[in-house]
Amino acid sequence: MDVGTAPALGIRQVSEETGLSIDTLRWYEREGLLPLVERTADGRRRYPPGALRFIRLVQALRRTGMPVAEVRRFIELGGGELAHHPERMALLERQCAAIEERLAELRDDLAVVQAKIETYRALIARGLDCEDELSEDLVDQLRSDELLAGTLPEAPSQGRAPSERGVRSEAVLPQR
Repeated sequence: MDVGTAPALGIRQVSEETGLSIDTLRWYEREGLLPLVERTADGRRRYPPGALRFIRLVQALRRTGMPVAEVRRFIELGGGELAHHPERMALLERQCAAIEERLAELRDDLAVVQAKIETYRALIARGLDCEDELSEDLVDQLRSDELLAGTLPEAPSQGRAPSERGVRSEAVLPQR
């Protein structure tokens, strides 16, 4: 279908296509995040054919933590003025950097959770209590021994918070 002849969409259709609630779409419009919404003579919202792509961009920016004020600024800088392109690009680049930082944090958090799962598996396999710190120390000791023996690949974080990585208690290090 040619975009130039595609029919405008109603709010229910846009809601179904984007997964956003009708209330959220209305809120986006009130906040100035959907400037292209037109109204029929009886006041019904009509979204132009390109609205779905634009709404998905707004969704992505919001879902990744861009403040409403910055999304609004990005939209205000639109309108086809070439002079605004660098500022729009800068907003997107800052958001991209924030997303990358958050992804790195999430990867670190994932490694901690995965290490805890492996610790629990090892404790359960040995019939030990998962909530007992001494049991966890035992698993750390076994893991350390296996690392030194070269039989276990090192996990990225060994189940410790980023500030603790590489720090081992003397009680769990093998005496060599």
